[in-house]
Amino acid sequence: MSENEQPRIVIIGGGTGLSVLLRGLKKYPVDITAIVTVADDGGSSGRLRDDLDIPAPGDIRNVLAALSDVEPLVEEMFQHRFSNSKDLDGHSLGNLIIAAMTSITGNFTYAIQEMSKVLNVRGKVLPATNHSVVLNALMEDGTIISGESRIPQSDKKIQEVFLTPKDSSPLPEALQAIRHADLIVIGPGSLYTSILPNLIVPEIAEELVKASAKKIYICNIMTQAGETLNYSASDHVKAIYRHMKNSFLDTILVNKENIPEIVQERYNEEKAKPVFFDTDQLKYLGLNVIVGDIISLDEGAIRHNTLEVAKILYSLLDKDALSE
Repeated sequence: MSENEQPRIVIIGGGTGLSVLLRGLKKYPVDITAIVTVADDGGSSGRLRDDLDIPAPGDIRNVLAALSDVEPLVEEMFQHRFSNSKDLDGHSLGNLIIAAMTSITGNFTYAIQEMSKVLNVRGKVLPATNHSVVLNALMEDGTIISGESRIPQSDKKIQEVFLTPKDSSPLPEALQAIRHADLIVIGPGSLYTSILPNLIVPEIAEELVKASAKKIYICNIMTQAGETLNYSASDHVKAIYRHMKNSFLDTILVNKENIPEIVQERYNEEKAKPVFFDTDQLKYLGLNVIVGDIISLDEGAIRHNTLEVAKILYSLLDKDALSE
């Protein structure tokens, strides 16, 4: 890497957690590539996916907004969700624009690239795959649930998740980004419905295992009913390893700050509780464990502290080694 080049960070995930993290990381002098799940089938994303046979745009839209550098009103317009309309009710304007651009260009990835220019996006946003996919879950009782939005609602324990079609392939740009990354970040996000849908794309899995970059998993702060009920931090890692068939992570970032009881009570209604960070088990798995004050409260909801997490990630980049 030359002195003028920025460290290359690849972030893989989806959902709110990924967008929150990117808002902090884009403030640093780094070259960001976000590889984003397109397995969403709920709400506006699901309707557009089914109607137009395109990858679900919702998580992509949120990442574009998070990495954008435009006037707040423009971002607000892009994220605007229609209501009180028979035909548009529930649709996000950004989803509709991405769908329209896909129809015009005939290529979902090209549509994202064009929207990135319009929104002055800091970094590169890539879908995990360039065609429509369905996320399925094999439950421990042997039943199969199809549809990302239906999986957490089944009230059954997940054994594994898989995509259809099974031969889903990633973009060459995504594989190249993983290959040349200086740091690879997994998460945060819903384990089975936001993170693993990216990792189980076969060639992405292979490149992740082979990549020479440091690989860090940002563990969720709270468990999630229907996905990770009663999971410890090591349970999250073991689920990833089980799907990848390889123990490829180097580091895990966990929270050390106590969750206020009044906030925990709110999450009790969702059958969610703070993830137990079983440090000894994590170290037994060969992981370097970083413990930090990484939470923030957003109107009673627990989020990762975007600035603190970004600061920790940036500190993991060995600038001297990268400039050699």
